Amino acid sequence: MTANGSGPAGAAVTGAAYAARVQQVLAAAIEAEMQPIRRAAEAVARSFAADGILFVFGSGHSHMFAEEAFYRAGGAVRVCPILKGPHMLHEGAVHSTELERQTGHAEELLKGYRLDGDRDVLLIASNSGANPLPNEVAEVARGRGVPLIAITSRRYATSIDRPGPRLHDLADVVVDNHCPPGDGLVELGPGLPACGPSSTVVGMALLNAIIVEALGIQLRRGETPQVFMSANMTGAASHNSRSVRAMSALVPHL
Repeated sequence: MTANGSGPAGAAVTGAAYAARVQQVLAAAIEAEMQPIRRAAEAVARSFAADGILFVFGSGHSHMFAEEAFYRAGGAVRVCPILKGPHMLHEGAVHSTELERQTGHAEELLKGYRLDGDRDVLLIASNSGANPLPNEVAEVARGRGVPLIAITSRRYATSIDRPGPRLHDLADVVVDNHCPPGDGLVELGPGLPACGPSSTVVGMALLNAIIVEALGIQLRRGETPQVFMSANMTGAASHNSRSVRAMSALVPHL
């Protein structure tokens, strides 16, 4: 029983409760953030029309944003992920957390990526918006004149008592994921952290909304969007290979 005798401990901790909370947060984010999504999409569409690239970066679990947007069935062709092993998870999850809280790694991390301020755009995902690494990457991009989009949680960022800039202060366009500090949506009880992370599932929907909106802008302007097909669809091999050949010199991960 719970301390007040209302039922067994954990009775409200269910997958259904988590799914309901995710739907609530996503609905709130989509409703509140459509204008920033459209502004972000305008920047991306301008880049695509200028033969530019949407670069995507996140450290730790946020590196999944870069992988989600890249070489994706139904995704835009002109996308380059910024992927460096030490800043992801597979080479050491604890070490990646240490690195994203250190200063001085941004220039080395960005080596090998074009980031042309006249053509390209950069999207950075950071839920807390407070870690030095993504914020230094943002500052380097700004120094190169690259338009910057952020997917972040303002509420989380402003709850952290730590000096230094916040990602939402650095970006040209901020898309707020409306996720709570700490990321968890389901309370387990006194003395326990909340469970059920939210920033990835909500943030990925916001990311794809930006990309789809950008492709729609291209269509409305009479341009032809470049989109990858699923490899199992008829004609995908030839369709995708043309795009890969066109982009391989610009995207080192193809």
